[in-house]
Amino acid sequence: MESLSQHAQAYGVRLTPRQTEQLAQYATMIAEWSPRVNLVGDASLEVIERRHFLESIALGAALREREVLRPDSRVLDVGAGAGFPGIVFAICWPGIALTLLEATAKKTAFLAAAVAALGIEATVLTGRAEDLAHDPSLRESFDLVVARAVAPLPTLLELTLPYARVGGRVVTPKGSRASDELAAATNALSVLGARVLSVPFAVPGPAQTLVVALKQRPTPALYPRRAGAPKRSPL
Repeated sequence: MESLSQHAQAYGVRLTPRQTEQLAQYATMIAEWSPRVNLVGDASLEVIERRHFLESIALGAALREREVLRPDSRVLDVGAGAGFPGIVFAICWPGIALTLLEATAKKTAFLAAAVAALGIEATVLTGRAEDLAHDPSLRESFDLVVARAVAPLPTLLELTLPYARVGGRVVTPKGSRASDELAAATNALSVLGARVLSVPFAVPGPAQTLVVALKQRPTPALYPRRAGAPKRSPL
C-alpha cells in the first residue's frame, strides 16, 4: 500500500494511515473471496492495487476536481461487482452517500461484508438495474451514477440515466472504442434526456476516456425496458 499511497499523490490524493489500512484490508478480502465468488480476473494484490484501486482513485480525483463528486453527493455504483469504484470512493472521500447495486447475490454478500468490515457507510442492493430503476425511492434521485466495465455506452445509458436526478451525471471510463461508442449513443442520449461530453482520463496502462452524461430532463417512464432488452436491442 505504500506504493499506492505514492501513486495516489500524483492525482492530488493524500491517503491517511486509516485509509491506507482500510484499502489494505479491502484488498485482502478481495483476494480471499475471489476464488469462490469470481470478483476479479486476477486477484493478486499488485493488480488490485495498481489497476482497480489506483484507477478508482484517479476517477474520484478527476470528479472531485470538476466538483462532480462532492462531500455530500448521493452516489450510485451500478454493476458494482467487487466494489470499484464505489467502495474506494467511500474510503477516500468519506461523507458521500453511497449505494452499491449488483445483480449477483454472491457479490452483494461480499459487498455487504466489506462495507461492515471496513466501517464505511453504504447501502448494498441486490437486483437488476432494469428493475430497480423503477423503484420511486431510487429513480432520478442520485447526484452521480458511476459504472465501470458494465456495457457498451447505448446500453449503459439506458441502465443508468434513469437513476440520475435532473442536473445529475452518469460517468463511465471507456477505452480505445470510446469515440465509436459515443457515436452509437446519439439516439439513446436523445431518448433518455441527456447530453454527453468526453475528456481524456490519465491512468496507468492503455489510454482511457472519461464519458460524462449530464441529465437534462426526466427520463421517460418506459425506460429502462424490462430485463435484458437494453442489451438485446440498444436504443
